[in-house]
Amino acid sequence: MARRRTFIGIDIGDAIRGSAKALQKELAKVDPGVKWVTPESMHVTLLFLGDVDDRELHAVCKAVATAARAEPSFSLRVSGLGVFPNARRPKVVWAGVTDGADVLRRLHTALEEKMLALGGYRSEERGYTPHLTLGRVNTPEAAVAVAAELPKRTAWQGGRVMVDEVLVYDSELNSDGPVYTVVGRAPLAGQ
Repeated sequence: MARRRTFIGIDIGDAIRGSAKALQKELAKVDPGVKWVTPESMHVTLLFLGDVDDRELHAVCKAVATAARAEPSFSLRVSGLGVFPNARRPKVVWAGVTDGADVLRRLHTALEEKMLALGGYRSEERGYTPHLTLGRVNTPEAAVAVAAELPKRTAWQGGRVMVDEVLVYDSELNSDGPVYTVVGRAPLAGQ
């Protein structure tokens, strides 16, 4: 039985990808100790499922479709920067989701309930924060440099996209980084 590393997410569109890529180039000048996410891999994660058996993938996609039908299409705006877990010890650099964040939280909650009902999924203890991952900090020097740069970028605007579907992704890890493949599409209400 084959298993797939699987997650549920939202595509951010080419305009936001372009803005995020330009920001990454600016931030890369500050310190090279950050591994930047490739633009083609950028997305907003709703729920990371981990390894899913191929035989369970249909049920996962069906549950995602049910949750998606409960929400209308919405506008998502990406702006501002932040880090996880905090500015003293940044490990992940991210762009925030402002418009559309409430819808993403509702979708996350609905999807989590459905995945828990299917079994094989454990909810995360930390709360869900809608965000677009830009990079991972690899060195203590980069952490200091990134933390110093954040206050200068709070007004950064990444753009807006109309969201009309939720996607189920397969994530294959290789030496160049993850490769994401859409294995399921779930239209939002009215689509």
